[in-house]
Amino acid sequence: MRTKLTQLFVEFIKSEQASGVILIFCTITSIVIANSYFGKSFSDFWHTKVGFEISGIDLKYSVEHWINDGLMAIFFLLIGLEIERELYIGELSDLKNATLPIFAAIGGMATPAVLHFLFNRGTETQAGIGIPMATDIAFALGVLALLGSRVPISLKIFLTALAIIDDLGAIAIIAIFYVGDFSLLYLALALVPKKLNACTKDKEIKAEKSVQKPVAE
Repeated sequence: MRTKLTQLFVEFIKSEQASGVILIFCTITSIVIANSYFGKSFSDFWHTKVGFEISGIDLKYSVEHWINDGLMAIFFLLIGLEIERELYIGELSDLKNATLPIFAAIGGMATPAVLHFLFNRGTETQAGIGIPMATDIAFALGVLALLGSRVPISLKIFLTALAIIDDLGAIAIIAIFYVGDFSLLYLALALVPKKLNACTKDKEIKAEKSVQKPVAE
């Protein structure tokens, strides 16, 4: 029996697989370099100041800072859009299909958080309990891509849904508990265009869902 996949899920898998494989390759390369003769130079590179100054506006920050505060903001925006799409018209739009990944994701977030707390309780690093909670979608799909057809379709759906829900939970925890000055006003202002966008695109989403055709893999 062949499992039916929506075209949306197939496109999502293909788009994430390439980046996942590249991410795994870069990670392995970075680990090798960091533990080699060039380790110190490699570490210093991330603290190199790049940017410019214009009319008193200082935009010179370290490479690490540009990545953490710049590229990661774009990353979370894209992940948020992917999650929203999956919840509306993807594999997670059906509560029956999403129930098992939801509970698995909760366990996947809670277990590393508890382990981190047990090993870091009473230390300065205790506050980092939220760091090991998220499952990296690109890494997860990159591993699946390396395994290829040896991985059953049902397992791909389950792991992809788990990674998405896990990331959603981790992002929510970071947004709520890891901010220096949480502003309800800014949150409300951010939700206004979100609500307007949801209202204007509701008909489009329903139309796309009605014509979504399953494809076999």
